[in-house]
Amino acid sequence: MKGKMQGVTLVADWDPKPGFKLGPKDVDGRQTYLGSQVWRNPRIEIREYDIPTPGPKEVLLQVKACGICGSDVHMAQADEEGYIYYPGLTGFPSILGHEFSGIVVEAGKDAFDKSTNKPFKGGERVTSEEMLWCSQCKPCADGYPNHCERLDEIGFNVHGAFAQYMILPARTLWSLEPLADIYKGDDIFLAGSLTEPTSVAFNAVIERGGGIRPGDRVVILGGGPIGVAACAVLKKAGASKVIISEPQKERADLALKMGADYAINPLKENFADRVLELTDGMGADLFMEATGLPEVVYPDIERVIWEGRTLNSTVVVTARAEAKMPVTGEVLQVRRAEIIGAQGHSGHGTFPRVIACMADGMDMTPMITKKISMEEVPANIIELQTNRKESKITCLVK
Repeated sequence: MKGKMQGVTLVADWDPKPGFKLGPKDVDGRQTYLGSQVWRNPRIEIREYDIPTPGPKEVLLQVKACGICGSDVHMAQADEEGYIYYPGLTGFPSILGHEFSGIVVEAGKDAFDKSTNKPFKGGERVTSEEMLWCSQCKPCADGYPNHCERLDEIGFNVHGAFAQYMILPARTLWSLEPLADIYKGDDIFLAGSLTEPTSVAFNAVIERGGGIRPGDRVVILGGGPIGVAACAVLKKAGASKVIISEPQKERADLALKMGADYAINPLKENFADRVLELTDGMGADLFMEATGLPEVVYPDIERVIWEGRTLNSTVVVTARAEAKMPVTGEVLQVRRAEIIGAQGHSGHGTFPRVIACMADGMDMTPMITKKISMEEVPANIIELQTNRKESKITCLVK
């Protein structure tokens, strides 16, 4: 397929901080796994590109919808010294966007559709994992593709979905056809674009956090899209009480709509006191830390674990942050508690399970609070650096 297309591209200067050393997977001047230590003066440009051609095991996707993620915001956001906030894998310039869905336009001869076990023929409605795992390294072989030793990430170090077309390996695609009975027209693509952030939440609270038993009590700290998605997932899993801690009223209200039973404003009421009150002194079986402010929120989490009557509490760290978490080992020991890290969404059938939950009525589309065009993406990424009223801003790609 010949022609040109536009892509919302993040550009930044390679300017490592003093003391930075290239890691074994870093590429001098192009890519690092420690983005906030290297990239300076980020700016967003809409650039023109050739429409790419798929290889034998790849597909060309026409993008239909793509959401703005907090990672997009933090990659484009600079601190006082001009360095980006995002601490992880980054390689610029790259087209942004990794929460997307679309239609297969063209496929290589060895590109197979998992839902049919037959070659892609074009026209299939799909979404994709964001993490491009190699399938050959030890973490991949052990079943942990999120931690692939040769990991690439769509919209972080390879071109993403804020464009009309993109190339993807067939192995990362998942069919959206199970949603066809519920969502019509563009709505199936809007729902499909929410598969990735919902899968991040699913991976955190179900796969990494060990899941819950029906009747368990859970607390989500942070009402961003991942925290709100976790409310829906945990309610679907049978939590008796889902408590969200979020100071922004619009996000707290959305969390209540998506499955939370109670909302705490930690700026107006004591978080630990309120959790203990709402749970009749029991505390919580599962905590999800999705604020990115571990130094602020963790002391209160510890207090709930210490004073509550629930043993074996799990704290799942989901938000990316450079700040260290203040941990009291005695609390973990005496209360049989644990802290677990969660990264990404791939592996263990996370994507198809999320799609199946959506097909069974777990409607995630209320998370989309604003729809925009591609030309409006740069301004809205900048706006989200200071405006937390919106939950998910989604671009409908034309």
